[in-house]
Amino acid sequence: MDAVLALENGTIYRGTSAGAAGEARGEVVFNTSMTGYQEVLTDPSYAGQIVTMTSPQIGNYGVAPDDVESTGPKVAGFVVRESSPIASNWRASGTLRDYLVENNIVAIADIDTRDLTRLLRSAGVMRGIIATGDVDTAELVARARTIPPMEGSDFVQAVTCESAFDWPPPGGISKPAVEVRARDLALAPERHAKRRLRVGAYDFGIKWNILRRLTTYGCQVRVFPASTPAKEVLASGVDGIFLSNGPGDPAALDYAISNTREIAESGVPTFGICLGHQILGLALGGRTFKLKFGHRGANHPVKSLDTGKVEITSQNHGFAVDPDSLPDDVKVTHVNLYDGTVEGFRCVDRPVYSVQYHPEASPGPHDADYLFRQFVDEMEKRK
Repeated sequence: MDAVLALENGTIYRGTSAGAAGEARGEVVFNTSMTGYQEVLTDPSYAGQIVTMTSPQIGNYGVAPDDVESTGPKVAGFVVRESSPIASNWRASGTLRDYLVENNIVAIADIDTRDLTRLLRSAGVMRGIIATGDVDTAELVARARTIPPMEGSDFVQAVTCESAFDWPPPGGISKPAVEVRARDLALAPERHAKRRLRVGAYDFGIKWNILRRLTTYGCQVRVFPASTPAKEVLASGVDGIFLSNGPGDPAALDYAISNTREIAESGVPTFGICLGHQILGLALGGRTFKLKFGHRGANHPVKSLDTGKVEITSQNHGFAVDPDSLPDDVKVTHVNLYDGTVEGFRCVDRPVYSVQYHPEASPGPHDADYLFRQFVDEMEKRK
């Protein structure tokens, strides 16, 4: 079946359908990862976005049940140069195309993704529509321009859990998706907490590998909906609080910002990742701004200002914290070596810190896994 990608600037890409029939609307972005497409598809941080993979062929190792990062695909749409028709992998349960059709994800293949990526890097990410079948491209462009922009949009409410639950939850999620896998244990066999630590995790669109990593480090995790009052989480007897990744504009999340401000003032060890990092920055009095085309991929270099070491990191964000807006009692700890943006900070007088990138990887390298150990140390120290 024919398919079309129409951008708000009038650019049209014609290709073939690589997923479900229909239409997908959202902000068109690109990801430079060569592998990990299933983790990308199921990352809730991509809600409201059409993801373009820059690697020339996607899908050659199929899909596997234990590679998901949530209950299912959360992207608005998917764009690839070539979609592999076969799955060459003993772990695979099916092909990428079958997976996209099964989960009603509209996708387009056989377009020049290099040209599209160059356009997005030059002009910035923009709104677009993927449509299959016989369509009016001029009408698609007109409708693309009416899609609400990412600025000011709260996508968290669409992906957060409906009620609090303990990880792993009893039933409802397949065993392979939640069990602590051998490769995870191999990363930290001797690093378990000295005792069972209780972590309260705010679900702004949390990736399951974050929960797997906290569990591997000996933590007992209870996940809370994004709008849960801070008093309720603090009263649950937690040793530490985690602020998760998620989609949309952090400045639109007034409820999360006010709750995080109260948590930061409590003195309870607090660790934020991605959207959680941005929310924490706003709660501490800082500002955020939208990046031209964001950072999305599994090979981004980040420098630790404390050690001078460079970490190769996994990233997925379109907003950043303005370092000049942070108060004097907040210290920038990590910077992006591509553009100098803030990748981490911490409070100088409290065990409160965050990073913009994804130390849990999945997909990506594990250079920054030490941050989970640091979180455990802060909780044990306070106790």
